[in-house]
Amino acid sequence: MSTFLTRRQAAALLAAAPIASTPLGPVLAQANLDIKRGSGFQPILIAITNFGGDGGAQATQIITNNFRRSVFLKPVDPATFVEKNTNPEAPPIDQWKMVNAQFVVTGRAGRAPDGRLKTEFRLWDVATGQQVAGQQYVTDPNNSRRVAHIVSDAIFTRITGEKGWCDSRVVFVNESGPKERRVKRLAIVDQDGANIRYLTRGDELVLTPRFSPASQDVTYMAFGRGDPSVYLMNIENGQREVVGNFPGMTFAPRFSPDGQRVIMSLSQGSATNLFTMDLRSRATTRLTDTAGIDTSPSYAPDGSQIVFESDRGGSQQIYVMGGSGGGAKRISFNEGARYSTPVWSPKGDFIAFTRQKSGQFGIGVMKPDGTGERMLTEGFHNEGPTWAPNGLYVMFFREGGGQSGPKLYMVDVFGRGEFQIPTPTFGSDPSWSPLN
Repeated sequence: MSTFLTRRQAAALLAAAPIASTPLGPVLAQANLDIKRGSGFQPILIAITNFGGDGGAQATQIITNNFRRSVFLKPVDPATFVEKNTNPEAPPIDQWKMVNAQFVVTGRAGRAPDGRLKTEFRLWDVATGQQVAGQQYVTDPNNSRRVAHIVSDAIFTRITGEKGWCDSRVVFVNESGPKERRVKRLAIVDQDGANIRYLTRGDELVLTPRFSPASQDVTYMAFGRGDPSVYLMNIENGQREVVGNFPGMTFAPRFSPDGQRVIMSLSQGSATNLFTMDLRSRATTRLTDTAGIDTSPSYAPDGSQIVFESDRGGSQQIYVMGGSGGGAKRISFNEGARYSTPVWSPKGDFIAFTRQKSGQFGIGVMKPDGTGERMLTEGFHNEGPTWAPNGLYVMFFREGGGQSGPKLYMVDVFGRGEFQIPTPTFGSDPSWSPLN
């Protein structure tokens, strides 16, 4: 098991240098890949050759698995490879045309003379035979998995023109033990389920962890012996502090886009309203004032608007209001449906949500004005969407359907592919980190 390095330590130990390649525009596969295309969509076929070096097998596996879950890139089956190349130099292009590969990745990963890990890759365009990307990384060997994720992101971005997501992590509620005595701890993993680390001991009930978009902090709810409290924790050093002790119940804390405020709901009597707290001054500001229940707030990426759920109209629906409060507009109108846990995409183009209708819980997305609603997955108890940092994937948790506890899943924003995220036991309430 590798030694844990904080993100700051890892960055200090990671040196990167470009490998000369053919200059290209910002979107290499623009003519081939339209991620928003409907029924005519076809993923880009990419061949990941066996990386050379003593760390090559792991790098190859991680990169291949990332692309298998990417939906937009599809790894060519290695069993069809004519060339078993482990040399990062120019591959025999004609042989890759025979297996319909559009791009080929070659590389090496092994120990340098000074003991550090040296990883390099090259990306080749089969149509032109040209190298179109290349990078070399030198770092501590404990960073091997992270380097493979960084390589994956570099390739993904070069081909699609979209930001990557592989070098990111997920904080979630790890659940273990019998259902009637379930122990819940905060945990953090890489986006592919590797490198799990526990952040709390399990001696208190924890809920709704949320990543800061601007730091290595998370905010979450904890139920100890008294009323629930909103906590702020630095995931690198484990230090935590109470954001505030409020009369009544607090719920669903989430950061503002700049990480300087926390927005949450506060229950007072029969009403639940939205408040923000400035993390520097600890001053609170009330944003809503209704007799109903307003909760699960989420800021637009520019902070100009807030989406939240409310029963002010008689049933759980989604509303949008200005970033400083004021009048709210309902945007969910599917007949007979109830909506909850809305969260704004980091790209600003969609709002993800949980929808309950006809006894089913599904995860869907809609545009910020409520149009274009589409469901990404439906059936069992699906809940708690969170966005990948590039806005192309949604993670959520699912219970029921033969499972004895909740599990984490991810789906792309068009619902083309769904994948389970492996965790040691059960997992719920995921929150995706920004790109590291």
